[in-house]
Amino acid sequence: MVTAVRAWPRPAGRAPAVLGILCTAVGAAFVASLAVGAFPIGIGRIVEILADMAVPGNASGSFDQDAAVLLSIRLPRAVLAVCTGAGLGMAGAVMQGLFRNPLADPAVIGVSSGAALGAAIAIVGVSLLPTAFRVAGGFLLPGAAFTSAVITTALVYRAGRQDGASGMHSMLLAGIAFNAIAFAGVGTLSFIASDEQLRNLSFWSLGSLGQASRDLVMTSSIAAAVGALLLWRLAPALNALALGAAEAAHLGVDVRGLERRAVLLVALVVGALVAATGVISFVGLVAPHIVRLACGPDHRIVLPGAALFGAALMLAADAVARTVAAPAELPVGVLTTAVGAPFFLGLLLRARRASGL
Repeated sequence: MVTAVRAWPRPAGRAPAVLGILCTAVGAAFVASLAVGAFPIGIGRIVEILADMAVPGNASGSFDQDAAVLLSIRLPRAVLAVCTGAGLGMAGAVMQGLFRNPLADPAVIGVSSGAALGAAIAIVGVSLLPTAFRVAGGFLLPGAAFTSAVITTALVYRAGRQDGASGMHSMLLAGIAFNAIAFAGVGTLSFIASDEQLRNLSFWSLGSLGQASRDLVMTSSIAAAVGALLLWRLAPALNALALGAAEAAHLGVDVRGLERRAVLLVALVVGALVAATGVISFVGLVAPHIVRLACGPDHRIVLPGAALFGAALMLAADAVARTVAAPAELPVGVLTTAVGAPFFLGLLLRARRASGL
C-alpha cells in the first residue's frame, strides 16, 4: 500500500464530536447494564464494590449478594456485550466498504450460518457420539461454532474466485448458496434432535449473553481487541476502494489482497464472537450505516464509530432483555432483530426512492 493511499485529509467536521458522544453513550450504557436487572444494584454500591476489588486487602464487607451478582454475572455480561457489539460493528463496516453496499453485513459471507451449523452439530452430536463430543467439555459448542464459521467462509471465498481472483459479486452469490446449505443442515439436525437439544439449539440461534464466563470473556476480549486493530488498519485501503476497484489499484492498493485479508479477519472476529453468544443479527448492518450518515464515508471514522455504536447497542439490548420480562430473560438477538429489521426495510425503501422506482 503506497503513501498516496494514506494521505487522506485529517478528519474534520462533526466526526470528533460524534465519536465523543458515542464514547459517552458506551460508558453510560455500561454503568446502566451493571445496575439494572431483576436484582437492581445502586450506582454508589457498584462503585464501592469495584473500588474494593481494585484495592488489595480492602475488607469492607462488599462480598455479599450485591458483589456476587455484579462480579459473577453482570460484569462479565457487560464486557462480553462491549466486545460483541464492537466486533460486529467493525466487521459490518468492513463488509459494507468491501462490497461498496450499505446493505452488506458479515452474514453475506456465511459466518453466522456456518457458526449455527457447527453449534447444531455440537449440540446434537453429544447424543450421537457421546465419547468423542463430551471430551471437549464446555469448549465444545463455541469451538465447533467457530471452526464451522471459518470453514464456511473459506469455502465461500473459494467458490467466489474467478480465474484465480476473487469477485465480490460471485462471493455474494456463493454466500447465499452456502447460507442455504448451512441452514438446511441445521434444519436436518433440528429434525433429529431431542426436545432438550432442540430447545438448546433454538435458544443459541436467538443469541444470548447469558453464557458469559471469565474464560469466555477473556477469549472474546482478545478476539475483539486484536480484530479491531487489524480491521482499523484496513481503513485507508477501504477509502481508496470506495473510488472503485480500478482507481484503488492505481493508488497502489492490492485489491485482491485487501479482499482476502478483510474476509479472513471478518471471519475470525465474527466467528469467535458468534461462537460465544450465538447468532446476533443486524448489529453489523445498523451500526456502521448510522455512523456513516452522521460522519460521512471516511472509514477512519466509520470503523471506530461503528465499534462504539455497536457496543452501546449491545449493552442497551442486553439491559432491556434482562428487565423487560424479569425474572425471565429475552434472547438479546430478538431485540437486535426487532430494531434492525425495520431499519433494513427503511434502507431498502430509501434506496428505491433514490433510484426512482
